[in-house]
Amino acid sequence: MKLPYPIVEIRQYRSEVMGLTIKEELRGKNIIVPENPVSNFLFNNTRSGLLWLVIRLYLGYAWLDAGWHKVTSDKWVGSEAGAGLTGFIKGAIGKAADGKDVTGWYASFLEDVVLPRAEVFSYVVAFGELLVGLGLILGLLTGIAAFFGAFMNACFLFAGTLSTNPLLFILATWIVLGWKVAGWYGLDRWALPFLGTPWSSLKRRANDQSVSS
Repeated sequence: MKLPYPIVEIRQYRSEVMGLTIKEELRGKNIIVPENPVSNFLFNNTRSGLLWLVIRLYLGYAWLDAGWHKVTSDKWVGSEAGAGLTGFIKGAIGKAADGKDVTGWYASFLEDVVLPRAEVFSYVVAFGELLVGLGLILGLLTGIAAFFGAFMNACFLFAGTLSTNPLLFILATWIVLGWKVAGWYGLDRWALPFLGTPWSSLKRRANDQSVSS
């Protein structure tokens, strides 16, 4: 049977982890566990980009379609902005009162925070869904778009709306995990190297300081 990692790596991992004391951990000793082949392929290998492209397009179309219906509706962003969201919120509050699907703390949040500002949140939801859909379809800042999509799915689920939200939430969280390669067949192929990441700039700054010293 072929082992996923060389024997040397396994022995080194066992000796380092099993022999690591709490005092050593507190001193900041780093142990890096080798990536398994499946997650390495899905989350780090650009060849998995085609798989992510299919998921992105499905997820992106779902968000774009939902957002487009809202931004073209007067009840969300027009003269009656907030009316659509108000009906949704009152439905969720009613479910909480009946003891169904919606927890008390979330119903209180909707009633005290969102409902008085329904018009503002209506614009946020409508254009937020549209931007998430565009980001996923174009593959631009894919991980960020998927994160906010998952966040909205969670909000809808807390409000007692099942529909496709569980499936969309799961797919979005997968894309968040695969953010490095999920947008490879999209604009992220050029955007991510250009923009970089906060931790890469911090590492570069630390290296520059060590060289200068």
